[in-house]
Amino acid sequence: MPSDTIIIEAKNITRRFEMGDAVLDVLKGVDFALKEGEMAAISGSSGAGKSTLLHILGLLDSPTSGQILYKCKDLTALDAERASKVRNKEFGFVFQFFHLLPEFTALENVMLPARLGSGGFSWLGKAGSVEQRAKELLDRVGLGARLVHLPTQLSGGERQRVAIARALMNSPKVLFCDEPTGNLDSQTAQSIFQLLRELNRESGLAVLIVTHDGAVAAQADTRYVMRDGLMLSAVAVQ
Repeated sequence: MPSDTIIIEAKNITRRFEMGDAVLDVLKGVDFALKEGEMAAISGSSGAGKSTLLHILGLLDSPTSGQILYKCKDLTALDAERASKVRNKEFGFVFQFFHLLPEFTALENVMLPARLGSGGFSWLGKAGSVEQRAKELLDRVGLGARLVHLPTQLSGGERQRVAIARALMNSPKVLFCDEPTGNLDSQTAQSIFQLLRELNRESGLAVLIVTHDGAVAAQADTRYVMRDGLMLSAVAVQ
């Protein structure tokens, strides 16, 4: 169950893109808060601004104005290096297109965030424990028998499960999911959502899902709707 403590918050976020003489205001003063242990879904049509908001919350993009608070700390003005460290340590990401490295096995793909986070010689002393954790995560998502398979040898649903395991490698506090079921058939999509829900309930992981799929959004703890760069509503799902 979600707690009453907010883990990440957006305050009056705007995002403007300028292309020559053209100006596009994608976010127009958006407020949003995600609580510890909460699974929230943001739905809306293409161009509503929901993915842009997720990217800003996850420090993948910067707002034109407004604040991003994580555990009550202002992250808005972090430089690229510090933002990268926060992303690697505190956040996990799952996208519609799985972004697995094609020449890496499932196990190697899952281990990658830990390797990037350690770097240099410090990685060598952790390799054994990192590999063990990656194996445990792949087993948890139902792929314990697929450790040495390449992405091309896996189905779409299996690739997304590898991506979820990879996102969990560094024990994030917040999992950002941008259309995680958008590239899957309805049955596989539901199984992926159920996995995300189980992980949310088991560990108290806060999960934010951006989705076009109303059936997915309806199963979250809270459902938000965006339109034309504005947050229109928030509904607690019973």
